[in-house]
Amino acid sequence: MAIIYSIFKKELKSYIQSPLAYAVVSVIMALAGYFFCVSLFTSRIAEMTSLFMNLAVILIFAVPILTMKLVAGEEQDGTIEFLLTSPITIPQLVLGKYLASLALFIAITILTFIFPGILLSISTPDKGVIITSYLGFLLLLAAYIAIGIMCSSFTSSQIVASISGFGILLLFWIVGWMSGNISGALGQFAKALSISEHYGDFLRGVIDTTHIIYFLSITIVSLLIAMLGVAKRAWS
Repeated sequence: MAIIYSIFKKELKSYIQSPLAYAVVSVIMALAGYFFCVSLFTSRIAEMTSLFMNLAVILIFAVPILTMKLVAGEEQDGTIEFLLTSPITIPQLVLGKYLASLALFIAITILTFIFPGILLSISTPDKGVIITSYLGFLLLLAAYIAIGIMCSSFTSSQIVASISGFGILLLFWIVGWMSGNISGALGQFAKALSISEHYGDFLRGVIDTTHIIYFLSITIVSLLIAMLGVAKRAWS
């Protein structure tokens, strides 16, 4: 745990010192504020469903940008060999970096608490739906970030890591749109694979263990693949 915490602190410090991180966070919050205001003033309904759905799409772009350096950046800086030959196991390295990125996005999530605060001050929104929406959002974040570090573990280029992460996350959304036009078992498979299908129920106040298992499975499998990607570097 001590080694994981050391890696976590190092990675989190690099985020805090990164102008890119501040720029991305600022853009996320600005867009979140815009979508919140548009939804509130056009629908005049005290709900956050539209905001959470838009945030999920925004993060398809933002997460790969902030996770692309997690492993690929180490290789570009020439420090990956030192890490792989030090008394740090591959799972410790991956988990430390993953948790640092997750902590950053949890901090962003905390910043969004201003929006339900505004709703509570002017109306009586459904608190249960807000809580389940945040639960779904955190599970979504966990899966997004795991996919981001997975992509970063298989390339030495941060650009390639970012683009591939964006492509995979976008595919998980597109497959949901396609499922409505595909019949039979293939359509059901596409629907089961869709992030939006599983995420949407949380925004409606529904907690289904199937959806929780879905997001946790993506997170765990992506992290395991990321560990294999780092291990491949150690063996080569």
